[in-house]
Order: sequence, then C-alpha cells, then structure tokens
Amino acid sequence: MEDKKVLLIVEDDLGLQKQLKWSFEAYQTVIAGNRSEAVAALRRYVPSVITLDLGLPPDAANASEGLKTLQELLDLAPASKIIVVTGNDDRSNAVKAVAMGAYDFYQKPIDIDILNLIIDRAFQLNQLENEHQLLQKQSTEPLVGLIASCEKMQGLCRTIEKISPTNATVLLLGESGTGKEVLAKAMHGLSDRSTQAFVAVNCAAIPENLLESELFGYEKGAYTGAAQQTKGKIEYAHNGTLFLDEIGDLPILLQSKLLRFLQERTIERIGGRKEIPVDVRIICATHKNLEEQIEKEKFRLDLYYRISEIVINIPALRERDGDAITIATAFLKRYCLLHNKKIKSFSSEAAAAIESYSWPGNIRELENKIKRAVILSEDINITLHDLELEKSSESAMRVNLKEVRESAEIIAIKKALVHSKNNISNTAKLLGVTRPTLYSLFEKYRIQINE
Repeated sequence: MEDKKVLLIVEDDLGLQKQLKWSFEAYQTVIAGNRSEAVAALRRYVPSVITLDLGLPPDAANASEGLKTLQELLDLAPASKIIVVTGNDDRSNAVKAVAMGAYDFYQKPIDIDILNLIIDRAFQLNQLENEHQLLQKQSTEPLVGLIASCEKMQGLCRTIEKISPTNATVLLLGESGTGKEVLAKAMHGLSDRSTQAFVAVNCAAIPENLLESELFGYEKGAYTGAAQQTKGKIEYAHNGTLFLDEIGDLPILLQSKLLRFLQERTIERIGGRKEIPVDVRIICATHKNLEEQIEKEKFRLDLYYRISEIVINIPALRERDGDAITIATAFLKRYCLLHNKKIKSFSSEAAAAIESYSWPGNIRELENKIKRAVILSEDINITLHDLELEKSSESAMRVNLKEVRESAEIIAIKKALVHSKNNISNTAKLLGVTRPTLYSLFEKYRIQINE
C-alpha cells in the first residue's frame, strides 16, 4: 500500500465513494466526505492527485463550500493536482475552479474510464514536475563556499542564483559570523563580472580618517605624505564587484559621498577635480538594524533606499535545522587535512551538542571550535571536552508532526553518517533501513555524501 500513488477523493455521496474507491484500486485511495476531513487527509497523506466534488454540503446549490475547500487545499498543497467534479449544469463553477488553480474538471455523470485517464495524466504531470524540481536542485551544488542543507538556506541559494546575473544593489542582513561575505563572493562568481575583481572593504575595520582615501583614492600632494597618485578601492573594482561590509558603521559624512557615487556612478579622488566614471556592482552587508540607525540619525534614509534594491536576510546558524553538524563535519575534514590529523569523526555526545548548542557566534564560532578541537584532540573522535561544550538537553517539541518527523529523520541520518564515517552500508544498518531506502532519503532531503 505504501508504494502506491496516493489519490484523495473528496465526495459526500456514500454510494459514489464506494464506486470510486473500488474503481481506483491501483492507487492508495483516501476518502473524505467534507472539507475538514479533506484537510485532515491532505495533511496526513500529502496526495499527488485529488478529486473534489464542488457540490459539497451544506451549500450544494452554488458550490461555495466546494470552492472554499478547493482554495484551502490549494493553499496547503499547491503542487497537488486537483480535479474538480461538477454537475451537468454547473460549468461556470468548474471554470471558476480552474481559474483558481484546479488542474482540470469533469462533469457528472461519472464515466470511470474517462475520469481514470484524467487522473492518470495528472499523476504523470505531477511526477514530471517533481523530477524537474529535483533536477533543478541537483543541477547546481550549493553556492561556492557555502555549506547548507536546510530548506531555509536552499531557498536563499535559489534567490542568490536569480539575482546574481543582474546589476541590482544587494543588502545582506544577518548576525556576525553568518557568512555574508561568502554569499557576496558567490553572487560575484555567478555574475557576468566573475572574471573581474571582487573588492571587499570592511567599513568598521578602517579608521574614519583613512576610510575616505581607502574608498575614493587620492591625488599626489592631496595631503602631507601623499607622494603619488593612488586609486581607491572603488576604482579597483571597476567592471567587477565592490563589497561594502559593515556599511552600518560607515561615518555619516562619508555616507553622502557614497550616495553621490551610487547616484552618478562617478568618483573624484581626494585632491582631484576630475570625475572618473566607474562601472561596478555594489553589494553591502551589516549586522546592525539600519532602521534603528536611521531613527537615531546615524544612517541616511536616502542611502538606505539606494543600497536596498534587494534585501536578503541570512538566518542565524541556530535557525538552520541540521546545518550545524553538516558544517562541522566539513570543517573537521578541512582542518584534519591542514594539520595532518587522523581524526575520524565526532563522538555521539559531541555531535548532539553541536546540534543543540545555540551558536551565538554563528559559523565563525563553530569554525573556531572545530579548529581548536582538531589541534588539541589526541583521540580518533572529537569529544565534548575537545569542543568545550556541555552535554545537550532535550529541545522544545515542535507542534507540526510532519516537521518533527522530517527534522528527526534528517538529524538521525546525519548522526548515523558521522558515526559510520560516511559508510553507506553501515549507515543503513545503524538506521535499520535498506541501502535503496537510505538513498531515497538522501534524495528526499538532498543530503550530499562525500564517501
């Protein structure tokens, strides 16, 4: 039964329910008699195809209950193919249902052979769409330098891929250590400017009295010690990408000069009079709340509008389910190779602690912990003591059972991979599943394996 395709039939007529269930034995047929039963069945079985009688009670006369049900099912499962079934005199509602997003419609009286063809075609289309989405996800690895497996970060990667070929100015927001520069470099690498320079400037790391000359350059004799003409970072980024990190720390006086550059795309070196055109893609980043900075008059509102054509919020590591152990494993391999260590993996307690720790310093803190542990460890596995972490405690339970199950499966698979040193057969044994089942889980959760 589990291997059969799931067909949800939403029909209030008991006789027709039996007929349809008997007629479609090739599928795992689930019956619902009203909207609440349909929604419950949808949440439980996630059917690929649904047949929906638009004349559901209590208002069979105008099919409003059926249309309400259709809208709710579309909201919950937009990928499911919904075939609405109507009476002979109800074509207008059928057309309305298709306009709302239904896959197709069929008019009573029901001809099982014809309806079966429609359902079979819907299953085929659903399968093709799923395969296409899977190919799209597998056709490109996560962005260069980025290690991510959770849905939230996968979605962010897709957004980055879409905006990278454009010249839109992007503002990356996120806590310190979340990988803002990694994403900026990935955008540069995916753009048609990838063969040109990527120039990064940390606005918080350069003293205020030097930052202007660092950005805009200066002419010979512009001030004491200016012995020769020097280009600024903006000029060096010509035809490439300029990454302004921690732009929230840019001094207010420099903000107006940067704003002028963003508007005119020309600069003047300090001590110069000549306007120099510069073609550059701008990517900015900050961990600060710029709206609060604007209220405190520490950041210009007009500059904010210039740099925020597209805003991307990068989640903290604690918000990325399952990513901590994946990233930790990658760092472990990197630093073992760098320091010529033979450490195999993490102890079970260490792996659990990595998953449960909140990582206030995000990926930077995780990397530092792993680097230190690799250098100091004298065992074949990294322990809690090596990581200087406490033993994990149970986290709060989530409400949605589907999320709990999927999250638990991902964590269990990654734990088993860590314990088995990425040996597929041993991982399958630890999990109590067959190798084909394990490979299907890898595909389902897009878990990459480096054997």
